[in-house]
Amino acid sequence: MKVRDFAGGRSAATAYSGMIHSTRFDIAIQLETRTKMSERSPDYDVTAVNKSGRKVRIGTAWNETGNTTGNHYISMQIDVGLGPFRVNAVQTKEAREAMTGEFEIIPLVSNGAMKSGSISGELTAMDADNAFAGYIANMMFDLDFMLIENEFKTEETHPDYRIEVSSPKGHPIRVGSAWMAKSNRTGNDYVSLLINTPDGDLRVNAVQNEEQRGGQTFSIIPFVESAGQDRSDNAGLALVG
Repeated sequence: MKVRDFAGGRSAATAYSGMIHSTRFDIAIQLETRTKMSERSPDYDVTAVNKSGRKVRIGTAWNETGNTTGNHYISMQIDVGLGPFRVNAVQTKEAREAMTGEFEIIPLVSNGAMKSGSISGELTAMDADNAFAGYIANMMFDLDFMLIENEFKTEETHPDYRIEVSSPKGHPIRVGSAWMAKSNRTGNDYVSLLINTPDGDLRVNAVQNEEQRGGQTFSIIPFVESAGQDRSDNAGLALVG
């Protein structure tokens, strides 16, 4: 999920061009400069070409600056016909240093999270690359995913892994984050996951039962928050590029 800065690009209005991928679509987008009517009005229109070949406006975008890092990023609100969603386009440290003009699009955590309900899932540690493979499913969705180590982790609250799935055309899509954690009560290791499913943001834990302990397989169970819920110091909700 990337956009690229077009310095002197295809047209005077096109500032950025790129792709957005999800489990349901692969869409080429452009960010076109628009006249600002106030300080908080959008800096760009987000446009795409529909199935009939007509260019349509699918959202708006703003130039923003990170409060803690001071780095430039782009905040976008987009609707492709499935309901509005928010994403940020950020640059990795390497992209900033190389001045490549490439941004990675990451999902924002919504204010409302879906309830776990009946969830099935499994997570398996891979033999190499410090990665995990797994799936999560209910009656409405079924997602195969990978946990890829977060090489850019610099703070304790940053995720240990990014969660990736494949778009219909095989593009990797980041749909969430995961943290290694330890139960305060039992001392057992588990994995805390925050996943953006087609039905909303979902929090689950991957734990090992007695038969699985010491092996490579974890069972995914719903996250239930209560006064007695085990919580890890690493169980933040930050998403990093």
